[in-house]
Amino acid sequence: MDCISGSFTPIADILAGQHEGKPVQIRGWVHRARSSGSLAFLVLRDASGILQCAIKKDAAGEKAFEAAKSAYIESSCMLAGIPKKDERAPGGWELAASQFEFIHQGQPFPISKDQSTEFLLDVRHLWLRSQKLSKLMKLRHAALRSLHQFFDERGFFELAPPIITKSACEGGSTLFELNYFGSPAYLSQSGQMYAEVFMTALEKVYVLAPSFRAEPSRTVRHLAEYWHLEPEMAFYNQKMNMQLQEDMIVQTCHDLGKNQAELLESVERDPKKLLAVKGPFPRLSYEKAIEKCQALDCKIEFGQDLGADEEAVLTKDAAQPIFIHNHLKEFKAFYMREDPNQLGTVLSADLLAPEGHGEIIGGSERIWQADELKARMAEQNLPMKDYQWYLDLREYGSVPHAGFGLGIERLCKWMFGLDHIRDAIPFPRTINRVYP
Repeated sequence: MDCISGSFTPIADILAGQHEGKPVQIRGWVHRARSSGSLAFLVLRDASGILQCAIKKDAAGEKAFEAAKSAYIESSCMLAGIPKKDERAPGGWELAASQFEFIHQGQPFPISKDQSTEFLLDVRHLWLRSQKLSKLMKLRHAALRSLHQFFDERGFFELAPPIITKSACEGGSTLFELNYFGSPAYLSQSGQMYAEVFMTALEKVYVLAPSFRAEPSRTVRHLAEYWHLEPEMAFYNQKMNMQLQEDMIVQTCHDLGKNQAELLESVERDPKKLLAVKGPFPRLSYEKAIEKCQALDCKIEFGQDLGADEEAVLTKDAAQPIFIHNHLKEFKAFYMREDPNQLGTVLSADLLAPEGHGEIIGGSERIWQADELKARMAEQNLPMKDYQWYLDLREYGSVPHAGFGLGIERLCKWMFGLDHIRDAIPFPRTINRVYP
C-alpha cells in the first residue's frame, strides 16, 4: 500500500454503509488498541470518524499481525480489508483486515485518560487530536461557514484589515505594543475602523480577523487573542443594527441545530436549545438593566459598566439572548454616537447570550460627523495625528452608519455549551499561557 497515492476510503463512507462486503483501503491514526491471542483490535480514526478493525493472524499474516499488536495510540497506519456490520463495534461496523502497515509507529503517546487541565494545555498540540476537541473544531468550522453564508446572502463583502496599527480602537490600557522598525505600533484590538473605510466604498462589509486585548483577566470567557467578526453597514441605525444581529444569531443557531445535531450531541449539547432560539430578543436599556441587577442583589451602581458577574445574573435563566442598549457615554468608546433623544447615552447595543454566558456582541451607531468626533476625541485626550485617517472618513462623503463586533469564541462557548472559552479555539492565549 502507498500512503500518498493509493485510493483510500473515508471512514464516514464505511459507517454510512456504502462499502459493505467490498474491499477498501483506509488510513489514519490509532485511537484505541488491544489484542488477545491471534486477534488484534485497532480502532482507527481519520478526519471523518472512527472504525474498529480486526486483524487476524491467519488472515493478515504473522508480520502484519505482530506489527498491529505493537501499535501505540496515535501511531499512523494503513489497512486493507472488507467492512461488515457488527453492532458491538463503535458505529456498528468493523473492518476485517487482510493487510496492515505502519506509516509511522511513533512513540508511546504521553496522554492517558486522567490528566490535569494544565498538563493538557501544555500538550495542546497533541490533545487537539482528542475526540472532543476535534469535534469542537468541526463545530467551529460549521459556525464560521454559516456566518459567512449569512453575510454573503445579504450582499456583504468580506475584506482584510491590518493586524499592526497605530490607532487604539478600544482604549490604550489593553494594547499590546511592539517595536515597528524603531517606531511604536500595536497589535489590533479591533478591525472596526478599517471596516468603516471599506464601508465607504462597498456599503455593507465585514472583516474576520484576530484581535488582541492585554486585559489581565482570568475568567472563563476571556482570551488575549481571539477571532473577531466585525460588520459595518452604511445607512444603518441602531434598530437596523440590532435586527441584523438578531437575524444572524437565529440563522446560525438554527443551521447548527438542524445540520450539526449529531455532532452537537456528541459533545453533550442539546441541539434543541439552538433550535429554540428565536426573535425578537428581549431589549433592556442600560438603566433598566442596572435596576434589574440591583433587584437580583448585584453590587453595582448606576454609572458602572456591566461586568461578567452582572451579565451572568441577567442571563442565567434567560431562554433567549438579551440586548442591553443605550449605555452611558462616559464609559463607552469614543466613536459611538450620542443618542440625541437621550443625552448622556450612546446608541449602543450589547448582546448577551443566555444560560449565563454573557456578552458575545458589542455594537453601536458610529459618530459620522467630523466636529462631533473631534469633540469626543478631545474629551478622551486621544492623539489626533494617529487618527487623522479615521477623521478623513468624516470629511469626504460621510454617511450615517453602524456596526458591531462578534467574538467568535464567545459565540461558540455558548452555542456548544462549553464551561470555558479555551476549548472554543485551538491554541488559547490567556494571561498565563502563550505555549505551545
